[in-house]
Amino acid sequence: MARARWIVPWADSETKPAIYHCISRVVDRRLAFASEDKEKFRMFMRMMENFSGCRVLAYCIMCNHIHLLLEVPPRPKNGISDELLLKRLRAIYSKPFVAEVAKELSEARATVAQGLAKNGEAYVQAIHERFTYRMHNLSEFMKTLLQRFTHWHNREHERTGNLWEDKFKSVVVEDGVASRTMAAYIDLNPVRAGMVRDPAEYRWSSYGEAMGSVGKSTGAKARAGLVRAIMADKGWDADARHWPGKVSKRYRMFLLQEGQEQSTETINREGLMERKDLKKGIDTALANAELEQLEAARDVSISKMLRFRIRYFTDGAVIGSREFVNHFFEAARDRFGPRRKSGARRMKGSSEMTKSGLWSIRDLKATK
Repeated sequence: MARARWIVPWADSETKPAIYHCISRVVDRRLAFASEDKEKFRMFMRMMENFSGCRVLAYCIMCNHIHLLLEVPPRPKNGISDELLLKRLRAIYSKPFVAEVAKELSEARATVAQGLAKNGEAYVQAIHERFTYRMHNLSEFMKTLLQRFTHWHNREHERTGNLWEDKFKSVVVEDGVASRTMAAYIDLNPVRAGMVRDPAEYRWSSYGEAMGSVGKSTGAKARAGLVRAIMADKGWDADARHWPGKVSKRYRMFLLQEGQEQSTETINREGLMERKDLKKGIDTALANAELEQLEAARDVSISKMLRFRIRYFTDGAVIGSREFVNHFFEAARDRFGPRRKSGARRMKGSSEMTKSGLWSIRDLKATK
């Protein structure tokens, strides 16, 4: 029996962000996504972002799996206006369909204004609710995104059936150290896989998009998301104007720390020099020049760990400070047995994470 998804108890809070690391893998983990597939997935992802009101803070589209760091803002207490509803509908529906909804809304509003319908306001609300139940909702965001991409992918590649393994995984992430660490972990996926040396070179990730426009994108959405991931604990909103300067520099330092290339040189039998890379990363000169400006001293120790797969980031259920995890534990006490006395757990095999203020709600085996 599948476990219920971990959803933050403060989902409707306007002060405490609801952030999730979502992961979905292709069936049999086969390499299914070429460049065109990745571009199309990003397009559907941005469409869903515009429709749902959720924010993509960081992402990476690999050849057989995807990572999203997603913030689910609270639903507006007084709902959304007709204008905003129609604007969001245009993100994923055709012009004729939106025109029909606009006509329906206009007629409903007219009956209310003229007093012709006893329950006119309820009718208007019903029109809104046909669509708004899918907004500001983690499961609906992922369900619609994965389904829409599957339909396109199956048609494009003349296949049928499921594309994704079971349901997507998700981990609750605290804003601050946890959210910026998770963003970096996501953006470093292609580096860990040996696909690139510098994460900026991978165009199907938040950092790759932020550092250079790709396709029709100007990179503003990616920069705004990363600003939020890095600075949400300081009260900063998702605004791309904050990216240049200190924020982008701080994040790049975090990504590149301990990432410089290490190599050895030998003379072969023909008398020619051969160079062997011992560790993939960026050019040493570039790394050293940028590390001189490093300001986020407390993040340095985490950087080494991000070069390895960390199971807690995909299976830990809740990641954050000790206080954050314990708070979550108390709010979801009924999910644990009577013997469980506390929530926060040290990350086995990653003492540097705990020193930096990161804890998990689950006990897992050591990182790999």
